[in-house]
Amino acid sequence: MFVVDNGNTQIGVAAVAKRAIDIVAATLLLVLISPVILAIWIAVRTDGGPALFRHERVGQGGASFACLKFRSMTIRSEEVLAQHLDGDVEAQAEWAQFRKLRRDPRVTGIGRMLRGYSLDELPQLVNVLRGEMSLVGPRPVVQSELDQFYGAEGRACYLSVRPGLTGLWQVTGRSETDYERRVALDTKYVQNVSALSDVMILLRTVAVVFSQKGAY
Repeated sequence: MFVVDNGNTQIGVAAVAKRAIDIVAATLLLVLISPVILAIWIAVRTDGGPALFRHERVGQGGASFACLKFRSMTIRSEEVLAQHLDGDVEAQAEWAQFRKLRRDPRVTGIGRMLRGYSLDELPQLVNVLRGEMSLVGPRPVVQSELDQFYGAEGRACYLSVRPGLTGLWQVTGRSETDYERRVALDTKYVQNVSALSDVMILLRTVAVVFSQKGAY
């Protein structure tokens, strides 16, 4: 188990080993899947928009960083979302509970495929190499989510580690998991984190991605 000091920062040999594994694994994966990344880059660019989407998320210790994804939405995504939610009570309720929509009008055709297999998150391997994320950890969130949903315990746990490319909630229902449950799973992960739990989550991630269960 990782040790957390009073400043909510991972310390000890286990944390150093976790970081070393992140660097080696992320580097190998980027080299091995570089042809896939190039193909996705070209496919996303066909509508004339940028291939990458950068969104500010909260990292370890409260530092913000640009979380990278392949763009899976239309260029005018915020405007399209506002128009869709306006007057649609069911969509508003779904958004309030999950912060996602099963039938999201913003998602492009290629974006839907990328999301189904979590391929839109491959650029986050760069975030891992930069030290902003880990392969396994809590789901990276924006400041408003952290303030509104996490509470004191959940917030302390989240800030004590690097957010992950995958994590416990991603292998426990993905988008079908409501927000309260996501926070509980992220908190549980941090409180019980170990090398074995990380390996198990990575293995389960592969199975969940290929099944596309809970993906939208």
